[in-house]
Amino acid sequence: MAREPREGGRGGREREREQDDLVDKLVTINRVAKVVKGGRRFAFAALVVVGDQKGRVGYGAGKAREVPEAIRKATERAKRTMIRVPMKEGRTLHHDTFGHFGAGKVVVRAADAGTGIIAGGPMRAVFESLGVSDVVAKSLGTRNPHNMVKATFAALERCSSPRSVAARRGKKPSEIFGKREHAEEQAEVVNG
Repeated sequence: MAREPREGGRGGREREREQDDLVDKLVTINRVAKVVKGGRRFAFAALVVVGDQKGRVGYGAGKAREVPEAIRKATERAKRTMIRVPMKEGRTLHHDTFGHFGAGKVVVRAADAGTGIIAGGPMRAVFESLGVSDVVAKSLGTRNPHNMVKATFAALERCSSPRSVAARRGKKPSEIFGKREHAEEQAEVVNG
């Protein structure tokens, strides 16, 4: 049995395809071997992130005997698990947030215009698929791509817009922003 060339691995190559306004990025491919009586049987595990670059993103993992089939399965799972993330001005998040999954911990911070995506490997793929153009993110703990992606999604699920917070509190969005501006004005008066 001929060995297939290994794609991805720890570094993980990204692959993009556009279909139905969705962009899918291949985060990593892992080759796994099962030892049987006649030798080894190889299979491939793929991790894919799918997004519409307008605030919806999902991830999926797939396993198969062939690389293209593993990628197809992962892409289908990613499309089924898409979430919507509220974005500020269509370019960044509304607030800083933290997420963790297993040993993977991530800190995600909103950034000023022109900052770009400052994030490593798997997290960058998530933000590019999401359509965020300005964000600063740091991964603490594991380097496992699966746990990093899941921790990033945990952080993104905690994001909320001022409108949703105001609705939950029974107030107007201007009231929430007004309190912060009022506090800043009082701090300026106190500091002189």
